[in-house]
Amino acid sequence: MHEVIICEKPRTSERISAALPGKVEKKNYRRIPYYEVENNGKKTTVLAAVGHLYSLAPKNRKKKKFDLEWVPLYERDKSKKYIKSYVDAIKKLSKDADRFVHACDYDIEGTLIGYNVLKYACGQDSLDNTVRMKFSTLTDEDILEAYENPIDLDINQVDSGIARHVLDFIFGVNISKYLTDAVMKSTKRYIQLSAGRVQTPTLTILVDREKEIGLFIPEPYWNIKAYLEGDIIADHKKGKIFKREDVDEILADCKDKDAQVSKIELKTSKKIPPFPFDLGSLQSEAYSLFGFSPKKTQQIAQNLYSEGYTSYPRTSSQKLPKSIGYDKILKKLSGNAAFRKSIQKLKKPYKPREGKKKDEAHPSIHPTGVLPKKLGRDYQKLYELIAYRFISVFGEDALVETMKTNLEIGKQPFTFTRKRTAKLGWQEQYPFRSVENDAFPDIQEGDKLAGEVKDEEKETKPPARYNQASLIRELEKRGLGTKSTRANIISILYDRKYVEGKKIEVNVLGEQLIDTLVKYSQKITSEELTREFETKLENIQKGKTQKENIIEEYKTEISSILDDIEENKLKIGQELYKAYRESMIVGECKCGKNLILISSRQGNPFVGCSGYPECKNTYSLPRGTTILKTKCEKCGLPMISFGKPRQRACLDPKCGKEDQEPSNEVVGECPECGSELIKRSGRFGEFIGCKGFPKCRYTRSIEENV
Repeated sequence: MHEVIICEKPRTSERISAALPGKVEKKNYRRIPYYEVENNGKKTTVLAAVGHLYSLAPKNRKKKKFDLEWVPLYERDKSKKYIKSYVDAIKKLSKDADRFVHACDYDIEGTLIGYNVLKYACGQDSLDNTVRMKFSTLTDEDILEAYENPIDLDINQVDSGIARHVLDFIFGVNISKYLTDAVMKSTKRYIQLSAGRVQTPTLTILVDREKEIGLFIPEPYWNIKAYLEGDIIADHKKGKIFKREDVDEILADCKDKDAQVSKIELKTSKKIPPFPFDLGSLQSEAYSLFGFSPKKTQQIAQNLYSEGYTSYPRTSSQKLPKSIGYDKILKKLSGNAAFRKSIQKLKKPYKPREGKKKDEAHPSIHPTGVLPKKLGRDYQKLYELIAYRFISVFGEDALVETMKTNLEIGKQPFTFTRKRTAKLGWQEQYPFRSVENDAFPDIQEGDKLAGEVKDEEKETKPPARYNQASLIRELEKRGLGTKSTRANIISILYDRKYVEGKKIEVNVLGEQLIDTLVKYSQKITSEELTREFETKLENIQKGKTQKENIIEEYKTEISSILDDIEENKLKIGQELYKAYRESMIVGECKCGKNLILISSRQGNPFVGCSGYPECKNTYSLPRGTTILKTKCEKCGLPMISFGKPRQRACLDPKCGKEDQEPSNEVVGECPECGSELIKRSGRFGEFIGCKGFPKCRYTRSIEENV
């Protein structure tokens, strides 16, 4: 008997093959690794994909690309040529198989990856002889359990995945092409524009927030505080006061008067343990503590899972079922001295605090108990965060004592609150958050306290811009995207240069793109439409509706949107190109015209004057440069950030060096052309270069001039 196991990634295939009973042998087919397991006369071949091996593509060249088919990814993307070797290996090594095991990640994407490999690489007949492994960790125990107790392939899950990809393709490819064509036809210029089924509503949310900020008019207000003996600062109970005359009246009433303690209220409250991590809360916490982007957190968590250290990360669950084995995991974690110290303080029997959110496929994110031998710094941070969070959910309630004090100064009411931790509880197991530890003043009701009352003038602030973590939470709240896709959607907005900054700011192109789409076809930006189809995709997975019905319905909606764009393509193209040009402006040239970011024919960015050819000022950019909003104090040109570690410099590499004489010191002979080597000065400081430049481009650092 010959059995073939299809895995999602090479590392997974390695771990699965190692967990199976029998003799394991690693082999290669045209440099593609695979594993053969021999056990009692049965041969098992463990093969790996590298994510998606197949991609949707239009069957014809019609303007509206609705008629799609699955093709090998290397046929659509020339940068993915290496994928052909994986497809060829799977085709060759699965030819004589009697049984197939789908062992890709148990989620919609993983299911679709494996299904397409089976259908197109192994052949349609393979699906009739396929079973499914379901696991949430890549420990030997869980792998073996999933292998020995397989389930049927969930076709509803497959159909939901197919429908999601079709909808995303129909929206993204068609609308992006129509927008790009609109610019080309109206301006004879090519700019790459993109839209996405979830990407565009997400950008709309950011644009709406940007407009709220722009329209916001600050309003002055005052806070009144009493600065009292014993380092007590009390606030007037009115809080924000918007009339100056009210402030003056309160200050007059308090003048030269002591504060009298009218009431002291002492209260002890519980501070309950946190929920276990789902992907969204892990991304939010990692951003808050370490500054990790949601995409980075997701990538690290996925790799920790692949190594068997943590459970499957793309989950929305806040549940920890008993079946994962609390005692076993905590015992294994105790092999680490720091974890052991925290675990020893837990009370048995272990009972986790859980949230309401469920995920039928996977439990919340947790350590497996397998202790990493060596991890990189960022990987170690995230692993410890996951481990300590897991330990802390079994902890006891913390106790917090609160002292709320009311005072009167004249007839004016003031109050202050102090908090201190009476019992650490679960906070002993979770060392990532500060513990409240205010000192309680030694005062009693009726006491008088001397001090001074002052007013502080402030202004109301506009709504805060989203950061990546808060935007993830907002998308989750609005039902846009999935736990697996949200981080990537945000990353795409940055890659397309629609947004920038840690506090996400929409640039001119991003804002104008949404404004133009809203003007001519509001459905493109509709989060209601996106959310509606998210629900319908979920219904496919639940078996409540057919994917064909949803796809046809979506085609109708997109056709309507494309007709709107076609009808207004000249106006749309002109408006988008104008916005694009404005978004490329980085500063003012010395001639008075705009400096714009330009891409050379080779794809290398540089900054040049919009007045070319009359003004030929240009500035090269080091690789990975970010053009900053701050200006050079000497010349007024933009500052740039570049290099690792990051350096800051003026856009003009000659700035501040105008009076420096070139050294032209001869230091040797060029090993490539025989000309003199001289000391030169560039953006990165002094270096040694050939006198024959630009014909000879030999350079080396000063340090190499030995």
